[in-house]
Amino acid sequence: MIDYQNIPVLLADLQDFIMGSTLMKCAAADLSIQWAGWVLAAAFRTEKFYDLAGSGTFILLAHLSRMWGGANHERQKVQTWLVTAWGLRLGTFLFMRILKDGHDRRFNNVRDSPGTFFVYWTIQAMWVFVTLLPTLMLNSEKRNEPLGMKDYIGWTVWGLGFATEAIADQQKWFFKRDPNNAGKFIQSGLWAYSRHPNYFGEILQWSGLWLSASSVMQGPQYLSVASPVFVWFLLRYVSGIPILERQAMKKWGSDPAFQDYIKNTPLLWPRPKF
Repeated sequence: MIDYQNIPVLLADLQDFIMGSTLMKCAAADLSIQWAGWVLAAAFRTEKFYDLAGSGTFILLAHLSRMWGGANHERQKVQTWLVTAWGLRLGTFLFMRILKDGHDRRFNNVRDSPGTFFVYWTIQAMWVFVTLLPTLMLNSEKRNEPLGMKDYIGWTVWGLGFATEAIADQQKWFFKRDPNNAGKFIQSGLWAYSRHPNYFGEILQWSGLWLSASSVMQGPQYLSVASPVFVWFLLRYVSGIPILERQAMKKWGSDPAFQDYIKNTPLLWPRPKF
């Protein structure tokens, strides 16, 4: 039988858990920021600060989770500042790009539909939380383990990913700014080894952060490996590569040089050329 006298106590315990849970507070902050962004974006019918709001939320939640978690271990500090470096670089790059281009083609049929726009902002909230989950779990932990091989390998993988994504983005940026390349596709630099090297770097970064964070994980916490898997799936099958590949085929599909590039260059995972 249900002891109804204990219900108020159980509800109070549940409220204390929710209010005291770093993960729950981060989830609430994440949704609040994205929905506030949606209100402004829908009112002004603009997507210009969509990516900036996303990367800014990553940075904010990383620091809030460390503050709310109450610990201040070395691993948490490094993880938080690596997320910050990622967010500052990518957010600034994407914001400068949209200011230059004037629009983002992903939103051509969205910015005038508040309901659809709301879905996009809510999906961004989910992307932020799932991707950042290993860092949030790490920063919520009071337990600590000495720095070890997982940390050093993870941070090295993150560094390789950060450099790969930054270099690939800059190479494409300068390529597109050169008037001599008007109407051409990039196939030089890192783009000679992968058709989407920037996305490869993105996946490496979140994989490295998960590996380091796993040093203090236990039991179900290891399921946070969903973070890099989710990033890979999103870029490979949903919002990244499929859209860009369709656009490229529409623009250069009949070009023999592009057909050769497609044939000899991996879609995502780089392959050295001999």
